[in-house]
Amino acid sequence: MNEFLLIILSYVIGSIPTAVWVSKYFFGVDIRDYGSGNAGATNTYRVLGSKWGTFVMVVDVLKGVIATSLFVLIPYYMNDEWDRTNFMIGLGLAAVLGHIFPIFAEFKGGKGVATLFGMVIAIQPLVAVYCVIVFLLVLYLTRFVSLSSILASVAFAVLILFIFKEREPLYRVFSVAVALMVILTHQKNINRILKGTESKVPILKYRDRRKNRRKSHD
Repeated sequence: MNEFLLIILSYVIGSIPTAVWVSKYFFGVDIRDYGSGNAGATNTYRVLGSKWGTFVMVVDVLKGVIATSLFVLIPYYMNDEWDRTNFMIGLGLAAVLGHIFPIFAEFKGGKGVATLFGMVIAIQPLVAVYCVIVFLLVLYLTRFVSLSSILASVAFAVLILFIFKEREPLYRVFSVAVALMVILTHQKNINRILKGTESKVPILKYRDRRKNRRKSHD
């Protein structure tokens, strides 16, 4: 199996429209007609609940991991780290492109953050762990998934360029491109955050209720 066929296969894997299929087959609706209109885990979480939102997120991450790991089907890349990293980036980007423009869902998919994260897990797991920490910390403090995704992507670029000091030029360019892509695809979210109209995920709601009760007693 050559590189071109694997790139195509990666795109097909990325094109699996998890959120769309879940919403259609289990709820009889198209997730893209509700909420933010996005076929991703965050909108699924808001519209269909945490159980299905988590399921969609896990599957979308796995799409990135599996597609990026297809390099193992070509023995040459097992022994050449430089070329392997470049090829993994190509495979991962094909999967992310498939998620954003899925062939199985009229080319109207999600923003690709979860699949992109799966790609990072496959290439450099330790960097992925740090990005998760940033994501969860921002989510805990703000409950904005969009802001958490943006800052995690910026952290990814900072980690690659300045902390791990990756020498592979393509990987360095890729890290910056990821941060820019996530920022650009979240422009509407950024505007809503600035206007104070961005939706928050319903985590820590019991903590917030306790705070509100305390305020009401003061």
